Amino acid sequence: SSVCIVLPPSVHFCLAAMASALVCGGGNAAQVVTCLFGARYKVTAISLYADEAERWSKAVKDAGCMSCAFQGTNKVVKSVPDLITKDPAAVANCDVVLFTVPSSFHEQYFTALEPYVKEGTIFAVMPARSGCDFLFKKVMGAKADKLGLVAFETLPWACRFNDWGKTATVLGTKETIGAAVVPPVGKTKTEVVLKLQGLLGVEPMIVECPNVMSISLGNPGQVIHPGVTYGRWHAWDGKPLEKKPLFYHGVDAFTAEVLEGISADITAICKGLKSLDKTYDTSQVKTIMEWYMASYSNSIADASNLQKAMNSNSAYEGLCHPMKEVQGGYVPDFHFRYLSEDVPTGLCFTRGVAELLGVKTPTIDRVMEWCQEKLGKEFLKDGKMAGANITETRAPQAYGVTSKKALCQFLRIEPRSCFAGILPCM
Repeated sequence: SSVCIVLPPSVHFCLAAMASALVCGGGNAAQVVTCLFGARYKVTAISLYADEAERWSKAVKDAGCMSCAFQGTNKVVKSVPDLITKDPAAVANCDVVLFTVPSSFHEQYFTALEPYVKEGTIFAVMPARSGCDFLFKKVMGAKADKLGLVAFETLPWACRFNDWGKTATVLGTKETIGAAVVPPVGKTKTEVVLKLQGLLGVEPMIVECPNVMSISLGNPGQVIHPGVTYGRWHAWDGKPLEKKPLFYHGVDAFTAEVLEGISADITAICKGLKSLDKTYDTSQVKTIMEWYMASYSNSIADASNLQKAMNSNSAYEGLCHPMKEVQGGYVPDFHFRYLSEDVPTGLCFTRGVAELLGVKTPTIDRVMEWCQEKLGKEFLKDGKMAGANITETRAPQAYGVTSKKALCQFLRIEPRSCFAGILPCM
């Protein structure tokens, strides 16, 4: 079952009163979160990248404040963060930490913050991508049980900055957002959800997922980003294009079929988990079409099929494939996060789980083999998650989980229940 909590402004202010949040990162999402939350709560922004914190602080000072507009409305939110720093010790004064950095940087931030974090601190990872709980436990070690982890399936908004460090725009707000909650010792899931819903406000509505595996397998980025990239460029002749092609609005029938194929592979993995333990809840893992309709039904003009739903989603209007400018036009940037992040921290986890369960994933395999070649990496080798770069991924195999039995232990599936299905934990 899921828990949906919607709070009016008068209530969410009271619930999150005195909340002190640390926002990690300096990109689109970090700037939007810092501005929006900073209008109501004490917010510290941290960027570990070079001199980004210093430059951001100067930009805000020069502008007088940060401002965030909401596309299609007259709404503008303005605020000044309490502090912008690169010192991880700042986490000691915060009770909520919001990760808005690409998942390839999660380990860097977890590692930097670990020595200073206080018991009871809640880490909200937006988006968590896949296998976030494996990484969290690895880095936090004995502290992990005394900290909260909330793995969000995605960002609350589609957004972008306009003038870096100063102004940003929310292109669209999701209606609902899935999150798996692992509360710190002494707190309940509901208390944690209420605190975060208070920070977010009325929208999006947090839908609590039963476990982090639901977020890991339901990670939409692992389906959409590698899938659309493969669909558009798998037969590319290498010649530059005159203009940047649209990413979501450019999805064709072939690409939609690829996305549905990845989604079907993930559904098969869910069935594999259920075969181990019929009580293990994967009901919140949506197909890609279900995810679009849950997230963007008000923004989609034509929901007759996946291709048309993506093509007619106004929240994604004008968003293009990541490209590099070269002589003669533009070529795809295969090292952009759509592959460099969503393959190792998304598809690799999912494919790794499938392998431990003995589930075949034909579309994921086809897309992964193409993507790893473009990235110059080797994750999948001879049909196994045992490539030279496997330790750079969130595949369970990278954390020493290399058997069905070890997976059962990590997921706290009782060994006796593993015999309820066709295959025992071995």
